[in-house]
Amino acid sequence: MFPDEENLMTEISRAERDASAGTGSGPTGGFAPLVPELDVTNIAASLAFWCDGLGFRVAYERQQAKFAYLERQGAQVMLCEINGNWQVAPLQRPFGRGINFQIATDDLEPTLEALRKLDWPLFEEPSESWYRIGESEETGSREFLVQDPDGYLIRFAQSIGRRSIA
Repeated sequence: MFPDEENLMTEISRAERDASAGTGSGPTGGFAPLVPELDVTNIAASLAFWCDGLGFRVAYERQQAKFAYLERQGAQVMLCEINGNWQVAPLQRPFGRGINFQIATDDLEPTLEALRKLDWPLFEEPSESWYRIGESEETGSREFLVQDPDGYLIRFAQSIGRRSIA
């Protein structure tokens, strides 16, 4: 534990967190091979943002542990209020420096509308991007970026297809 984060610590042991009562069930279609777990400063604020703003749903949660496993169109993420577990250095905002999480979606508009209703600022407005893949092809997406309450950078991407390049 780092001294400046004592007030953020959950007051139960790791074993108690892991065994605390839960609600829900495993994610639809099973667990993804790679699922990030994000430390958050306030689980309620993060759940409101991720569920109401980004359209995720809680697959399962352990309320006493302040932990939730979320899913949306096959994307999965875990949120856990800071508890000092697996912490390798002091956390400073914005969290997740140097990383952005790309989430594929069928349609950007419902998420953009939900964020507008929350009056949540975008980090980057929607734009079209083309990325080279291999020697003669590009894949395109319409995408925007937004930061969650702790500053994690989230990029939503809607495919606009592939094209050959000369």
